[in-house]
Amino acid sequence: MARIGSYVFDTNVTDNDAWIGTEASNRQTKQFTAAAVAKYLNIKGKISISAQMIFKLVDLTTPNAGDFVGPADGSAISSATTMDLSITDVSGANTVAFLTYLVGNNILISEQNDINNFGHFTIDSYTQKTPSVYTLTLTSLTGNGSFDVDKFYDFAVFTLSSQGAPTFVFTQGVPATTWNITHNLGKFPSITVIDTGNTVVVGEYNYTSNTNVILTFSAGFAGKAYLN
Repeated sequence: MARIGSYVFDTNVTDNDAWIGTEASNRQTKQFTAAAVAKYLNIKGKISISAQMIFKLVDLTTPNAGDFVGPADGSAISSATTMDLSITDVSGANTVAFLTYLVGNNILISEQNDINNFGHFTIDSYTQKTPSVYTLTLTSLTGNGSFDVDKFYDFAVFTLSSQGAPTFVFTQGVPATTWNITHNLGKFPSITVIDTGNTVVVGEYNYTSNTNVILTFSAGFAGKAYLN
């Protein structure tokens, strides 16, 4: 073999480019493609990306290290409401403290290698199920595509720029003393109510969940409620 320094540099790396290396399990010399190395780095989380974790969806009752279970194969990602996660992601990092911190915030779950399969959620709770498994409870905000068993998924903190101060507008067209509002904010929002003359009206607010609130007023009227 010629000296390494005598070979021409290739600055245009493609998926099928390869180089020689050693297989760790048996010390045999093998070829490794650029695509295979890139896949390994992505799946194993060897390239650190802030606020991102990687888990593999498996068809088991209890997830092993690096896995998550719950969503059925082929089910819509946006339909997910709960899943059980290993306390460690595929890189071996313990994610409990970070996911606990994220409760009440938004997260994006997307399939590696197919960004069109994704779900945008609010984390409602993250509770211990066993010493090595936690249950993640979610409220879906939007999504596209379906879950695929044995695929890897990125779990990343995600907030759209328009969500800096998300607002849900409810219109009460018929005068009423009670307004029942179902929204998609996934939290207990602040509320401003105006009547048809754009006068602010104060009432009593009863939050029944993080997606529903009932407004009660002393007299019936029509108008709008701004939730943010």
